[in-house]
Amino acid sequence: MNNMPLNALGFSHQFIASHVKKGDLVIDATAGRGRDTAFLAELVGEEGRVLAFDIQQEAVESTLELLRQRELSDRVEVYCDSHENLLSYAERGSVRAVMFNFGWLPGGDHNIFSHGETSVRAVKAAMELISEGGVISLCIYCGKECGYEEKQSITEFLKTVDSDRFTVCVTDFVNRRGDFPIPAFIIKRT
Repeated sequence: MNNMPLNALGFSHQFIASHVKKGDLVIDATAGRGRDTAFLAELVGEEGRVLAFDIQQEAVESTLELLRQRELSDRVEVYCDSHENLLSYAERGSVRAVMFNFGWLPGGDHNIFSHGETSVRAVKAAMELISEGGVISLCIYCGKECGYEEKQSITEFLKTVDSDRFTVCVTDFVNRRGDFPIPAFIIKRT
């Protein structure tokens, strides 16, 4: 925890690392440049498997290149598909963890970004895929024209999640100015 950045992504990584073990099946629902995918691949080890998704071919290629460089390709499948289609790739109840990092591709075209409607559908799909005790982390970005709508859609949805089946926590950085990403976490009860 000493080296963990005190930001949404740092908290998400810490949360995921505390729940994932070698041999697990996990999902990076928003592959981006592949850093979260590689992080997950290291957590699950050679026995585990990571499914990674992004709607942009540039992100898929960037992820595949990073995995090759780190010699992690053998445990990861990368798909150029929307995160809202997760249910087509894994069985319900088979996934230990799902990571979301909403917004746009770092260093990419900021006119291409995730949207509240499809992101909420993706979170719902992830909730069906995770096993009992499984977890979901969400880095919710806001700012510019796109982020506010998505943040609002996701946080409003999270308020409606069945509290008998899931625990939901949304964190905010109340003493920071600006539009900081916020972390949110979902745990499926056992």
